[in-house]
Amino acid sequence: MDPTPSHTAWRNSIFGIFFLCGFAFATWVARLPAVRVELDLSTSDVGILLFALAIGSIGGLAFAPGILARMGIRRGIMLGLLFLGAALAVLGTVTEMLGSTVGAMAILVLYGFVFSTTDVMMNVDGAAVERSLGKTLLPLMHAFFSFGTIIGAVLGAGAAGLGIDVMWNFAIVGILIMGLGFYFVRNLSGLEPPAAHHGEVAVGAATWWQRFTGIFRDGHLMLIGIMVAGLAFAEGTANDWLTIASVDDHGFSEASGALVFGAFVAAMTAGRIFGGPLIDRIGYKRVLVFMGLLGLAGIVLFILAPAPWAVFTGAVLWGLGGSLGFPVGMSVAAAHPTDGPRRVGIVAVFGYSSMLVGPPVLGFLGEHYGVLNAFILVAGILFVTLLITPKATAVPGLSPRPQRVD
Repeated sequence: MDPTPSHTAWRNSIFGIFFLCGFAFATWVARLPAVRVELDLSTSDVGILLFALAIGSIGGLAFAPGILARMGIRRGIMLGLLFLGAALAVLGTVTEMLGSTVGAMAILVLYGFVFSTTDVMMNVDGAAVERSLGKTLLPLMHAFFSFGTIIGAVLGAGAAGLGIDVMWNFAIVGILIMGLGFYFVRNLSGLEPPAAHHGEVAVGAATWWQRFTGIFRDGHLMLIGIMVAGLAFAEGTANDWLTIASVDDHGFSEASGALVFGAFVAAMTAGRIFGGPLIDRIGYKRVLVFMGLLGLAGIVLFILAPAPWAVFTGAVLWGLGGSLGFPVGMSVAAAHPTDGPRRVGIVAVFGYSSMLVGPPVLGFLGEHYGVLNAFILVAGILFVTLLITPKATAVPGLSPRPQRVD
């Protein structure tokens, strides 16, 4: 194993990788209305397109442990960022020049696969940084993902407003992701499988899967996973459908719809920046329940919005409500003194599966009942999630903050 770099450089590299993944994701989301036009898709067709992304992403979640076991953090993330940037660039070309829906779906399967494997690995390494420094850092790391989504959303809105082709927009961003990826991976831990933190021998995906099935014997971990899945469902559906709902149902232009999405991710970023210190003051339960209530109010306001200001306000409240579920779930899972990395990986599977399956489901519902009416399902799931949050965030016998590893 390579020597561990300084904690500061290690932490900053993880911040940068979270940023790049957010930037890539928001670039795709912000230009989704343009992709829909180029491919001449109906609302249901968009749902099918997003389902291709979900299939690839869920496949990536299944293979991420094996990839990590065989390649280690540094090589795994580096290859993930290279393929992520390349897939984005090719997606723009297939959409703009070929107008091929089948081709776009094939590229989205690859895009989703490398995105989810990279995302799981950066969360595992982020949890390792958190434990090493003894500080609550995962919410801030996810804030850097949100920083990336803000930049991607704003630049996407600008590109749409200037009439820049999707092909060029995606190609430029893809090249940036590949180039900056080389820079950020230099100071990663270089760790082998996450089990290496505790002196265990990792033997690949089959053994990991046997460990994963152990979740059914761990009721508290299941609650964490379900909580994260519910909050991730609210986040994922907003990521992919806020822009289209703003354009189709609230009468916004494509550029203005991208700005609504920008308001959503800006609110998520703010929640993640200030969430860590707030959690340290009043605890996981109070913060998540309060933020979840804000999110529920935001979804309802967005659905019923009588004016543009209400659309933006609803998006902001929705973003605040979804800002801490995923990173807090990771932190609670990682708080275990001996089994943190495995638990982080399992919670990531819950969260990303829900985040990726949600948008296609909303697409099919939106085709028959309208996207705004489909958002009622999101509100219902968030309400049920709030009911289990107090028990999910209770960590008996464990410190809610990561413990320093010297």
